[in-house]
Amino acid sequence: MKPNYFPVNIHQNYHAHAYFNAETLDFATKLCLQAGELFHLKIGRIHQKPIGPHPQWSCQMLFNNTQFDTLIPWLDKYRDQLSVLIHALSGDNLKDHTDYAYWLGSSHELKLSIFEKK
Repeated sequence: MKPNYFPVNIHQNYHAHAYFNAETLDFATKLCLQAGELFHLKIGRIHQKPIGPHPQWSCQMLFNNTQFDTLIPWLDKYRDQLSVLIHALSGDNLKDHTDYAYWLGSSHELKLSIFEKK
């Protein structure tokens, strides 16, 4: 997978997934909740185990193209050392997590096999 490093606002809806571990749990929780309050986002559960294609603990934020241009710079500024995956919600999970995926911070290898058709 070739990660994209510059988020581009070309879709209607998106997810952001902040990745963290036990040492950064409190910081990540505050970051996600603050983003939710400031940008009126739906915030998912704070997963303290890998879920779906995500190889680390994560928190999901749901947002749309009108929130994108203010949220992304804010997340990049305040994420500290956390990695944040930004991806589209196009209806094609594999493309969303590859072709339409962007990273703030370090990229991580996703478990893409869950999207393979059986």
